[in-house]
Amino acid sequence: MNNYYARTNMNPPNVVSFARGDVTGDRVPDNVYLTGIMTPDSPFIQNITLLVQDGRSGELTSVSLRENAGYNPTVFLGDFTGNGVDDIFISIATGGSGGIMYHYIYSFVDNTAQLLFDFNVYNEQYQYEVTYQDYYKVEVVSMINNKKYIIDISTKGTEYLNEIYDENGKLKSPITGFVNPLSGLYPVDFDLNKRYELLAYQKIAGRYNADSLGFVLNTLAWLDNRFVLQNQNVAILGY
Repeated sequence: MNNYYARTNMNPPNVVSFARGDVTGDRVPDNVYLTGIMTPDSPFIQNITLLVQDGRSGELTSVSLRENAGYNPTVFLGDFTGNGVDDIFISIATGGSGGIMYHYIYSFVDNTAQLLFDFNVYNEQYQYEVTYQDYYKVEVVSMINNKKYIIDISTKGTEYLNEIYDENGKLKSPITGFVNPLSGLYPVDFDLNKRYELLAYQKIAGRYNADSLGFVLNTLAWLDNRFVLQNQNVAILGY
């Protein structure tokens, strides 16, 4: 790797995550790196870059990430498309209070990077409406599949409820909540066929971000050259 940076007149960044597996499809294990520029006295990492070293030729290929700064960048290799070749799953924490994450998945067959999953595209596609209802209920509507969920908030506490409802359980004024962008995306082989699905977490919030009401859990599977919604659940918090 040092020779590569010497040829390109670049200061060598640090390797911040590493995995090894066949991502090119030639059955020879390849080296997959995430590199980044460390921040002095901080865990914040900038210029996070995907670097793939072909196991057969030793050739290095660099892939720039659109969102390339954050915390604890990690790389995971697994087959998401079912072609028997590992894909490259990248996760970067933003460090924000909402626990928002950046996630990318790349195919690298024949040493060609193809973006299979972009968290920005997901966040644009998966939209929700969160509306407080009379009698201590919150309605969550998932727009992509037109599914509706009702969350019982009657256990939220007297002070909380009295700010929102009158003595008859009626809303004092209309209130809307929101669903955060991706706060976690996890590879899970649900049916144990050596092909990974994705489990996406998004927090449901009420009047403000810390007012957590639960999570939307979406399972995505690769179908017809894209990730599609397979299952959706809403998980609520116990009391």
